This record gives sequence, structure tokens and C-alpha cells, in this order.
Amino acid sequence: MSTEAPPNKSPEKKERRRVQSLVLVHTGDGKGKSSSAFGVVIRSVARNWNVAVIQFLKSGRWNTGEEKICREKLGVDWWAIGEGFSWESEDLSEDEAVAQAAWAHAKECIASGEYQLVVLDEVTYPANWGWISKEEIVSAVKGRPEKTNVVITGRNAPPEFVEVADTVTEMRNVKHAYEKGIVAKKGIDY
Repeated sequence: MSTEAPPNKSPEKKERRRVQSLVLVHTGDGKGKSSSAFGVVIRSVARNWNVAVIQFLKSGRWNTGEEKICREKLGVDWWAIGEGFSWESEDLSEDEAVAQAAWAHAKECIASGEYQLVVLDEVTYPANWGWISKEEIVSAVKGRPEKTNVVITGRNAPPEFVEVADTVTEMRNVKHAYEKGIVAKKGIDY
């Protein structure tokens, strides 16, 4: 059994300051990007913040647990505007149009000043596919109202998103049940 001694000196002290809002990016090929964002949603609701979640891939037909509890019990404004997995699409041009409509709505949520937290769930995919302008997303995030925090999720966050973020976390896949042929499980995966 490997052991490690606990730290015996405090981390480097840096000058601290408060800011009105933050931008977080959750990326990587591991599980937990959206789940982590929804943890931030829970914290925000507990602080009486107005919260908006815009999902760019998940469809309103998916009936996820997080949407159910956030919408019905926590009062989160939630839009699942996506068309689902691209490999199941019969018309990618329709999926692109839906992603653009989701972005138009997300941009309004960010600019409105009504929300203290806006989650752009899985927005990296349509941005990386060229369906939504990365520059437009960055511009909206940079130009957001002073007290609007933004969380961006999805694999392969483009450098532009990493640059605009205050905190970037990369989830790394070590092992995943799906790789063993196990399907997504209610209560764990959705």
C-alpha cells in the first residue's frame, strides 16, 4: 500500500480579489462534464440565483433526471433544444439549424442580465463542427452582464473557450462502463 505524507506547508499565498462573475469550462473525454455543471446549478439555486440551462445536443424527448429535478423542483429555466446524437441523424442540416436556434436563445439568456448562471451544455460540439461561430460565443461570453456567470461543457473545448475561461477542468477517461458494452443507467448517467 502506497502512502503519502500530508502537506506540511500551506499553498503559495497570492493576492486575492473578488469578481462579479466567472466563466468555467468543463471539457475532456471523461464522464462528468455536464454533471459537474449541474452541481454548480445546485449551488447557484441554493444562493437564490436565477439559472438557465441550454442543452445543445440533448433533445427535450430524452427525459433526463437532472432536467426533471431542476425544472420541477428547483425552478431552473431549462431548454433541451438539441436533436440528439449526430450519428443517428437523418438530416444534419436540420440538426445544424436546431443548434443555431439553441445558440440564438442562449445568447439572449446571457445578454438579458436576468440570469446569474447560464449553462451552455455540450456547446463545444456544434461550435467545433462549424454550426455555431466560436467567435460569436466568445464575444457573447466576454460581453455578458457583470453578474452573469457562464459554464461551458463538452469535449474538445476550442482554445478560444479555454482562453476566455477563468477555470478550466479536463475530465479524463480512465475507464467507462460503456466500453464494456453496458448501456447508460437511469439515476447514474441520466
